[in-house]
Amino acid sequence: MTKRCVLPILLCLLLIGSTSCSLFSSRGPEDGFRAFADALARKDGGSAAANTDDPNDASAAITSMFSGMGKDATLKVDVSKPGDDEKTAKLTYSWSWGPNKNLTYNTTATATQSGDDWRVHWDSIVLNPKLQPRMTFQYSDDKNFLTPVTDRDGQPLMTWQTIGVVNLTRDHLDSAPALASLLQKFDASVTAETITAQFTATQDDVVTVIKLRQEDLTGVSDQLEQIPGVAVAEQGALLTANRDLSSPAIDGLQALWQKAIDAAAGWSVMLVDDKGQPTEQLTATPPGDTPPLRTTLDLRLQLLAQQAVAAEPRPAVLVAISPSTGGILAAAQNAAANAQGPIAFSGSYPPGSTFKTITTAAALQAGLATPTTPEACPGTVTVENRTIPNEDEFDLGIVPLSTAFAKSCNTTMAALADKLPADALPNMARLFGIGVDYAIPGLTTITGSVPNADTPAQKVENGIGQGTVTVSPFGLAVAEASLGHGSTITPTLVVGENTTANTPSAPIPPTIADDLRAMMLQTVSDGTATALQDVPGLGGKTGTAEFGDNTHSHGWFAGITGDIAFATLVVGGDTSAPAITVTGDFLRPAATG
Repeated sequence: MTKRCVLPILLCLLLIGSTSCSLFSSRGPEDGFRAFADALARKDGGSAAANTDDPNDASAAITSMFSGMGKDATLKVDVSKPGDDEKTAKLTYSWSWGPNKNLTYNTTATATQSGDDWRVHWDSIVLNPKLQPRMTFQYSDDKNFLTPVTDRDGQPLMTWQTIGVVNLTRDHLDSAPALASLLQKFDASVTAETITAQFTATQDDVVTVIKLRQEDLTGVSDQLEQIPGVAVAEQGALLTANRDLSSPAIDGLQALWQKAIDAAAGWSVMLVDDKGQPTEQLTATPPGDTPPLRTTLDLRLQLLAQQAVAAEPRPAVLVAISPSTGGILAAAQNAAANAQGPIAFSGSYPPGSTFKTITTAAALQAGLATPTTPEACPGTVTVENRTIPNEDEFDLGIVPLSTAFAKSCNTTMAALADKLPADALPNMARLFGIGVDYAIPGLTTITGSVPNADTPAQKVENGIGQGTVTVSPFGLAVAEASLGHGSTITPTLVVGENTTANTPSAPIPPTIADDLRAMMLQTVSDGTATALQDVPGLGGKTGTAEFGDNTHSHGWFAGITGDIAFATLVVGGDTSAPAITVTGDFLRPAATG
């Protein structure tokens, strides 16, 4: 029996003095403080509350604290003794929300013993010395939401405004007809069926039916209050200052605006009462100065462009760029075009005869012709079994190249293109910006595609803007602006936000630029765009481009007047006449402003 007792006795003797021996140790006050602090650092509110002597009240307060401080907050709580009293500890809270966003403060806690365990005596001041019952924490990023987005002259394009978010609850779905009837004056697409479909598509008990501008909300707020299940919540939003303003050029501006105000944001931590009203400021860093986000857009030109395209029932687009700066002045689409997406910047279409500007430039550079060189303009021409006709097979006989350009002789351009190297058109197009990939902050764009033409038939097709050549309205406007500038432009949308390109800018030979500008002036004075003779200084090029089964054509007009380079497209216009009409509706009032 004696031998069997020796080992346990020796083991206990070896552990005497060690805090690991359960026979001679127990939890002390410091253990309770550290368990509480460690649970807070893990954001484990339940465990932290369990380490107090009032878990219910503590849990509510701690959960509210973490909620108010935000999900991105990190917390470290250090425990130290303020004096000789082991039942009292100093807790040092160190909060962080990222670089230079730190809050540190001290508070005091006491411990109580329950059996062998020690717990923190619950009082709201163990979370902050100024925290009182029914108060909680509130962290906020303080941003200058009133920072406007402006046009190039400082006129507001977008401003921070109050909107009304109109919600409906599922248990009052029978209110959908009455709600739809009231809202259709603001959005004709809102119907009882569309509201029902919103609920069908979600498990949520509440859906947002519409968001109304403040002036619209004011007129119907009393009526909305009378509809069962409808609630309106007011919030802020960045909206166009002019409700009629609509452009694919502004769709990406909110992200740049958000980036600007985020970069200058301040922050604060407040103690708030149970109604959310501030009672104590714990720390605050005000937002820095946030200048307006200034764009290159011209508000007046943008609204004129919108009015011009709106009068055309078919999808119509107009893009205008400043040749002197490369700044995008306006980009407008009518409702029919909007239904197809942001085609002003990312649509891809054959440019038709507007591409003869590039073909002519390539022929001039290759020394194949000059503006005064006599060129044949027969009704048709056949190259490698591909017959190219003029419109209605008109025949001008032998005319100067400038006349063939102004009158849009397909046969003349086809013959010149056949004599060019396979890469002549792609190289010249890139010099004008077509085929260049631009990364423009706030926009997603394509300019177009001009592949090499390896066969005579492909050369003549591409030479008249058909075949494998495509452009976007933006890309064609870039080409016109580059011609006006005398070198490949770098298009921009926001002042101070740099555009990058995969192809460096290069000069357009001055003689080529001068010759093209003269031929474009002749196109308006005595060619295919005489309907715009009254627009001062206007030079341009018309174009029609067959698509699909070749029974219909897109209509184009592109050109330069003063410091406005532009491209106008009417999808399915069949002739260039509708594009000329839209352009005239834009340029005539623009010239008089």
